[in-house]
Amino acid sequence: MLLAAIPAIAFGACALPLLLQRLGRRAAALAAAGVMAACLGCVLGLAPAVLAGQSAFFRLRWLPAYGLDFSLRVDGLGLLFALLICAIGLLVVLYAAWYLPTSDRLGRFYSILLLFMAAMLGIVLAENLLLLVVFWELTSVSSFLLVAYDNQRYASRVGARMALAVTGAGGLALLAGVLLLGALAGSFELSEIFANRERIRANDLFAPMLLLILLGAFSKSAQLPFHFWLPNAMAAPTPVSAYLHSATMVKAGIFLLIRLYPLLAGNPLWFWLVAGTGALTLVYGAAVALFKHDIKGLLAYSTISHLGLITLLLGLDTPLSVVAAIFHVINHAIFKASLFMAAGIVDHECGTRDMRRVNGMFRVMPISATLAIVAAAAMAGVPLLNGFLSKEMFFAETISHAQFVSLAWLLPWFATLAGMLAVAYSSRFIHDVFFNGEPVNLPRQPHEPPRWMRAPSELLVVVCVLVGIFPNWTVGPWLAAAAGAALPQGLPDYRLALWHGFNQPLLMSTLALLGGVAIYALRRPIYAWHAQLPRVHARTAFERWSRACTGGAHRLVGLLDNVSLQRYCALLLCFVVGLGGWAFFARPGVALRPSAHPADAAAVLALLVLLVAALGATLVHRERLLAIILVSVVGLVVTLTFARLSAPDLALTQLAVETATIILLLLVLRYLPARSRPQSSAPRLLRDVVLALLAGGGLALVTLQMLSQPAASLADFYLQNALPGGGGTNVVNVILVDFRGFDTLGEITVLAMVALAAQALLDRLVLPVPAHDADGRRWARDRQPLFLSMLMRPLLPVALLVSVYLFLRGHNAPGGGFVAGLVTAVALSLQYLANGIAFAQPRLPQQPTRWLAGGLFLATGVGLASWVFARPFLTSAHGHLRLPLIGEVELASAMIFDLGVYLVVVTVVVSLLSGIGSLSQRAATPGGSA
Repeated sequence: MLLAAIPAIAFGACALPLLLQRLGRRAAALAAAGVMAACLGCVLGLAPAVLAGQSAFFRLRWLPAYGLDFSLRVDGLGLLFALLICAIGLLVVLYAAWYLPTSDRLGRFYSILLLFMAAMLGIVLAENLLLLVVFWELTSVSSFLLVAYDNQRYASRVGARMALAVTGAGGLALLAGVLLLGALAGSFELSEIFANRERIRANDLFAPMLLLILLGAFSKSAQLPFHFWLPNAMAAPTPVSAYLHSATMVKAGIFLLIRLYPLLAGNPLWFWLVAGTGALTLVYGAAVALFKHDIKGLLAYSTISHLGLITLLLGLDTPLSVVAAIFHVINHAIFKASLFMAAGIVDHECGTRDMRRVNGMFRVMPISATLAIVAAAAMAGVPLLNGFLSKEMFFAETISHAQFVSLAWLLPWFATLAGMLAVAYSSRFIHDVFFNGEPVNLPRQPHEPPRWMRAPSELLVVVCVLVGIFPNWTVGPWLAAAAGAALPQGLPDYRLALWHGFNQPLLMSTLALLGGVAIYALRRPIYAWHAQLPRVHARTAFERWSRACTGGAHRLVGLLDNVSLQRYCALLLCFVVGLGGWAFFARPGVALRPSAHPADAAAVLALLVLLVAALGATLVHRERLLAIILVSVVGLVVTLTFARLSAPDLALTQLAVETATIILLLLVLRYLPARSRPQSSAPRLLRDVVLALLAGGGLALVTLQMLSQPAASLADFYLQNALPGGGGTNVVNVILVDFRGFDTLGEITVLAMVALAAQALLDRLVLPVPAHDADGRRWARDRQPLFLSMLMRPLLPVALLVSVYLFLRGHNAPGGGFVAGLVTAVALSLQYLANGIAFAQPRLPQQPTRWLAGGLFLATGVGLASWVFARPFLTSAHGHLRLPLIGEVELASAMIFDLGVYLVVVTVVVSLLSGIGSLSQRAATPGGSA
């Protein structure tokens, strides 16, 4: 249960800081820290068994027909990444509480940060690859919100859009690759995929699948040529940058490569693509970092370089290279989080991150400077620090690689050059920020930061030193467990030690240190050469590409869009008629057989009334009131047809819908002219007639063909299982709240979205209310119809009682939440019509957003509750309870779902009613404008 508790806590409590922020910054920070600590506690609770070589699994059936289950696994690899995510996240929460401005109550920031952490935990703990893709895309969305947190800044908005565009597009490629992999394996579960490894690799579609998955991983981990989004994401607050670069986001791509390593590696395509991309990214990122003046810019490109190093190690495709890659993931997360916190401290105290202005900080903040120097030395690979050990393993793996037998010297020299550049940009960071003379025109007078802002960096630097000196004692078990999960053939022989004797890797490390210092010492001619190069800014290029796409879209819309609803409908009907005609005539014909049951006089009369009303509404559609009356006749005939065909539920629902719709339409008519002006020309009228005949005739033909075929219906299944499976004798209601409950949930969600959109439009709309009606009679604004007002006040409680009756009986007789909600809404609407907005609005449900959220929460919550009992989403439960004096009472969880439907339906109609009524008040208010 600890495994299931991790995502439950992370997702369930991510809104807690936002809810508690009214209590102050400290409450929001404590809530976020509590959630992080709870997740960390669960991870540590799983550690003993996982470190002992065991794996834990958890599965909830979700959408088994599509291969998507909520299945989790924790092995050594997932445990290591989850530990990094939770531990560094907890330190970031503490750091952010002191770093972010005091004017920020932090609730929104911490809630988004917790959502991001939850998505990352979902990635590293997912057993189902489709579930992993869901969490993958959620990290893109939540990181977009984090980068754009300060949405008043242009750089934040551009950086967020760039990150979302690149990582979102990569996520689509990953989705395609995962779907292809699932088709090859016959499952999306990792355990079954690894079991069918040989069969998958022998398939001709293995190479396309590998390319698509690598595209997703490379875009997320900022590999060339997808690297440019990461430096621009530095517009995010520094706590976000520290979290993104150390344990999350960019590490998601690395995790995916490691997780799928047993399946994808071991072939030349993997070696050349992964190792080649990693090598280019390694050197390019290190070279660009050397020339960056912004501290966070330097650290961002150093992250790109180190991600390239890890990718190169994975591409080398040896057991030891995988161990080295995982080891460097650990080390990079530790020192990079500390370095970004140090950059934030400098920015917080100096007011700038420009290394040409921030100089000599060692004198004014010696403790913070010492911490940053140690972390930078770890990044450079200085002995006695953790970065030195993993870089030594990297150098050792580049020597005498099997793919470079004829050019055995090339890869070691390439790695040594990358090491030199890493030392060079680390030296620049140390020298330019903390020494290099006096500061230049700083906005603030720098000094040591508050104690607790520095504490997370202190802890991380201590870990850097401890891992560098005592690697076996600190990270040895975690590394072995993670590498063992990635290497099913078993761990290779390796030794974590500070001293391996005089060997070639030590010589390469020494050359890298000396060469890096020399490159920095010769920086002036190098900088002069770099200044002559043409400037290429990724943000500018992205903005130009974005504007070009936007301009092309505007031009395309301009060709198709003339703001004519007639034209839209004509294009839609042309498409439907063409596609439907092709589908109809492309298949073998079916003989059309007339119904064996002759129609009686009532049916013929109803059909004639329906035809006359529909034709009349079409002919007099410019007379709006008359057209509405004829449309209501059509609805009434349909209602009677349902009743005639023994469908009382449908008839009751149709009648309630017609009544509510007609009332709202009549209210809207007050703000419209009585007649619409004719605008159709003769050719356009002829086009409309032809399209109407084709569409209506085609639909009639399809209907006849369906009725002529042998009946193969699900009705028998529903009739047999409604009572034993859903606990109700009203089959229609049981279908809506049980068998097809997911569809109903989607429908009320759409209804809620429509209500919110309509409310937003009506709140910003001011329409002039005409003083006279179409016949010249003056509107009586201040007088209400006395008889209707007297009638509706006593009828309102009766109507509400009928609504409650329909709601309670809905599971076993015609009724239910939807019909009951419509009856309540009609009663409230008539109350408004009888007494006016001034009387009715205070009595209508206020704050529709909360009521809509409450209804959706009830409907979704009862579905999620089934997971507690290890049942699929929206599985209903029912039973009977015997009460004294009352007798046996049926209890069904579907009633709670139905209550959610009821709340949403009532709120939708009432919010529209209230918005329409408010138009009169705003029209009468001086200064109102549309």
